[in-house]
Amino acid sequence: MAQELLLLGTRKGLVVFKKNAQGEFTYHKTDFLGVPVTIATIDHNTGYWWALLDHGHWGTKIHRSKDGVKWEELEAPKYPEGEEVKDGVPAATKLLWAFSSGGKDQPGTIYIGTEPGGLFKSTDNGDTFELNRGLWDHPSRKEQWFGGGRDHPGIHSILVDPANSDHIYVAISCAGTFETKDGGATWHPQNKGLQAEFLPDPSSEIGQDPHLVDWCAADPSVMWQQNHCGIYRSADAGKSWTDISEKEGVANFGFAIAAHATNPEVAWVVPGISDMVRVAVDQSLCVCRTDDGGKTWKTFSEGLPQASAFDITYRHALDVNGDSLAFGTTTGNLYLSNDAGESWKALSNNLPMIHSVEFHTVD
Repeated sequence: MAQELLLLGTRKGLVVFKKNAQGEFTYHKTDFLGVPVTIATIDHNTGYWWALLDHGHWGTKIHRSKDGVKWEELEAPKYPEGEEVKDGVPAATKLLWAFSSGGKDQPGTIYIGTEPGGLFKSTDNGDTFELNRGLWDHPSRKEQWFGGGRDHPGIHSILVDPANSDHIYVAISCAGTFETKDGGATWHPQNKGLQAEFLPDPSSEIGQDPHLVDWCAADPSVMWQQNHCGIYRSADAGKSWTDISEKEGVANFGFAIAAHATNPEVAWVVPGISDMVRVAVDQSLCVCRTDDGGKTWKTFSEGLPQASAFDITYRHALDVNGDSLAFGTTTGNLYLSNDAGESWKALSNNLPMIHSVEFHTVD
C-alpha cells in the first residue's frame, strides 16, 4: 500500500512525517540524529532514498537506502587534484547543495550541485561521480562567479527536462542560470532581463543571484525564480526573464519558490524582509500565490503566526503536491496547507532548522 511522506532535511537529521489512516501527517522517525542534512529526497526512477550530509569539520557525506531503513555511506563528490576555485585557491567540496535524478530513460543517473560551483554526475547510482567539465571550465567561472553570502559560488538548482534528458538547467549563486542542450558538453547563460542591484552593471549576463529556479513540469518553458533582487518569470524557456515582484506588497524578497505542476500561471513564495534581515515581513508569517503568471499576488496568513514571527524559509524548504503545500522554517516550524496555500496548520513547532522539505509517495 502506498505511503505518503514528508521528508525534511534539518540541522539535526533527516526527519520523516507520514500520513496516517486519518489522512494527517504525523511524526514518523529521524535518521542521522544530530547531523546536518542539507537535502533529503527519493529518486523515483529507482526508488532509492538519498541524504546529503554536512558533518562540518569532517566534511560532506552521501548516504543512500533502498527502503529508507538501512543506509549505506558513499564517497561524496571530490574535485580532481589541482582544480582551483580561483587562481591559487584549491577546489574542495564544501557543501552538497542540490540533487536531481536524470531522465526516466536514465535510471541510476543522478546529479549533485556543490559549493564551490561544481556539477557532478553519476551514472551508476552514486557509486562514482564525475565533475562536469563543460560547466567547470566555462570561461566566466573563475573571474565572474562569486559566493552569494558564502565563501564560494554554489549550485542550488538542477532541472532536467522530462522530454529530453540532455537538456538541463542549473542555477548558481552568484553567477546565474545556465543551460545545456547537449548533456553538459557546453553551457550558455540564460539571464536576460534579470537585474542584480549589487553589481556595477545590474544587467550583466554573469553574476546574477538566483535563490531558486523552478518550472511548471507540464510546460517546462515556463520557469520561475526567486532572486536576491525580486521574483522573476520566463515564458520562453529561460531566454528572457520578467520581474513579477509585487511593488507595493510583500511578494518580493525570499529564498524559496514552488511552481504548480500543471498550471503554468501559478506559483508560491514565502516572503521575508531582506537578506540583511532574514525574518518574516512585519514579523507576520505569510505565503503568497499568483494565479495569473505574476501579474498579481494574493497573500495568505490563516493559521500562520501574525506576531513575533522570526521565521524565514530557505531555498529547498517549500514543496507542492497538487493542492497540498508544505514549508519549513529556520526556527523549526513546519506548516501544511491542503487548499493551495489559503490556510495552514502547524505540523510541528519543535524541529531543528529546516533545510529542505519534499513530498514523496512510496510503496
